[in-house]
Amino acid sequence: MGLKIRLSRGGAKKRPFYRVVVADVRSPRDGRYIERLGTYNPLLGKDDENRLKLNTDRIQHWLGVGAQPTERVARFLGGAGLVDWKHGKNMEKAKPGVKAQERLDAQKQAEEDAKAAAAAEAEAPAEEEAAAEEAPAEEEAKA
Repeated sequence: MGLKIRLSRGGAKKRPFYRVVVADVRSPRDGRYIERLGTYNPLLGKDDENRLKLNTDRIQHWLGVGAQPTERVARFLGGAGLVDWKHGKNMEKAKPGVKAQERLDAQKQAEEDAKAAAAAEAEAPAEEEAAAEEAPAEEEAKA
């Protein structure tokens, strides 16, 4: 029998409230569970102490028995220091789409063109100043 530590939804419509439970993997999301391990209320502020309540002793017991947390619960347990949680590694999903990539390429090209134009403008006044300094010196030498 596979065990999962997962969320079971409760609360009214548009007012979610979740219980952190350990359940058989075959039971439905809001169905039968073995033990209630805590609660999660997403409507409360992130700094509120009542947003997430966990019974850490029982969670450690169930993790020791072999229960696997779901991704969301693993994130909660990682914040509590009970498990090592890392971000998922779906790098393909993180890549920009074709049109977004074209926009990024066009933006990079425009930045490079602007830098090149700024560099050319910086060199041109320097050449004009050098020419202006040489011109009076040449006139003095002729006189």
